[in-house]
Amino acid sequence: MANLTIQPKTLSSSQGGETLPIVLRDDAGFDEAVWGRVFNCRRDKTRVPRAVIRASTAAHVRDAVEFARREGCRVSVRSGGHSWAAWSVRQDAVLIDLEGLKGGSSGDGLGGVSYDDASKIVSCPPSVIGRDLNGFLKEKGRMFAGGHCPDVGLGGFLLQGGMGWNCKNWGWACESIIGIDVVTAEAKEIHCSMAENSDLFWAARGAGPGFPGVVTRFYLLTRPLPEMYNCIYVYPDSEFRTVLQWVVDTCPTADPDTEIVCVARRAPDGNGCHIIAGYTTFQPDKAHAEKALQSVHDSRPLNAIKEVFCEPTSLHQEYTSQEEANPQSHRYCSENSYVANDADVPAVLEKAFTTLPSQKAFALYYAMNPTSRRQGPDMALSMQSDHYFALYTVWEDAADDARCTAWVHDIMRDVERHSVGSYLGDADFQHRRTRFWSQEAGSRLAGIRRKWDPDGRICGYLDAEDKSGVDGLKNEFEWKAT
Repeated sequence: MANLTIQPKTLSSSQGGETLPIVLRDDAGFDEAVWGRVFNCRRDKTRVPRAVIRASTAAHVRDAVEFARREGCRVSVRSGGHSWAAWSVRQDAVLIDLEGLKGGSSGDGLGGVSYDDASKIVSCPPSVIGRDLNGFLKEKGRMFAGGHCPDVGLGGFLLQGGMGWNCKNWGWACESIIGIDVVTAEAKEIHCSMAENSDLFWAARGAGPGFPGVVTRFYLLTRPLPEMYNCIYVYPDSEFRTVLQWVVDTCPTADPDTEIVCVARRAPDGNGCHIIAGYTTFQPDKAHAEKALQSVHDSRPLNAIKEVFCEPTSLHQEYTSQEEANPQSHRYCSENSYVANDADVPAVLEKAFTTLPSQKAFALYYAMNPTSRRQGPDMALSMQSDHYFALYTVWEDAADDARCTAWVHDIMRDVERHSVGSYLGDADFQHRRTRFWSQEAGSRLAGIRRKWDPDGRICGYLDAEDKSGVDGLKNEFEWKAT
């Protein structure tokens, strides 16, 4: 591999002659700069960026894009580093790491975050994680329905749509975006909203890593912070079909402030799986919570191993549980599908929920009805169904890579036949083509990408051999007809 030689003038930032914070291939700490913030320990180290720029200002981002333009290479972007496929690490690209990006002031402890009491709008850089943002907003009596995993950065999460807290009722997190600051592929700083650069704003709500620019700031609507309560029911896997059908049946008429999931995890002794139905309700107090959850509790199937009714919880407690379910320093393979509304969902998902290949793996059913049935805002996000299914296969030993990934791909070949498409966030474009947008939205997004980034400066979608370029993903099924 040829060494990269850059003259000192190349490293000059346009911000008052400041040196651009760049780490080159031959510099000490380059590997840590590339991989240190990548959550998934299953890493393709054949992908070697040309340089890493640790941006702390929007001017750094602008100059990094201009640097890549002069070098004739692409730009990749990292917000939180939680992409399962490590989309930010691309061969011979300039990786812009936004961890240190600020550009604003909270005045009380969370750098780069600002809150307006009158409008209830919070603004923040893309690298802010959900746990920190909601810790900040708690003092305001507000919350943002961001990702369930506490260390997911807002940038990737929001660009792909944002399947956040109580998404089935409150809608997608990206619907709360009212504005973004962007550095374009031509290294220009602009603002986007419904009224200004509206096509790029449309794309920001659902384009995912194919967004043709670098977001440096989000402006987000917040919501009141309620109390939270859980109902949890644990069953043996022999009851899977009964339990999942019950979960599916309760969705359309459940309380509109109640999130509904069904999860499969290996039993603690490793023998078989446990099926866990969870109902988390957001209410003003326990009396309202009990009323919201009572009909669910009364209709529960028999033979539960464990039952919890209306137990108080909080975002902090839920983040802690999610952190335990998604441990650091592990290897991951994730995939997902929107199962068709008319499918026999328990039959389609039974193998996935009862044959987990590792002790820490889990399968997830996330109820999306009624959000999936409504006419949503005009935005790139356009693929959904009543039934969201995802696999999070978690293991520690590299020797298990082939076995665990093969299990995921085998499951998805079967599920795809009953699928209408997938969600960008839990997908790996290198292994499976499918639909991520409606045909109309996919075509419109491709046009916006060509307009704003005709040279393919922003890396976009990491498909097989990273060849998607300006054209982007094909937005078509690969396995459905086989």
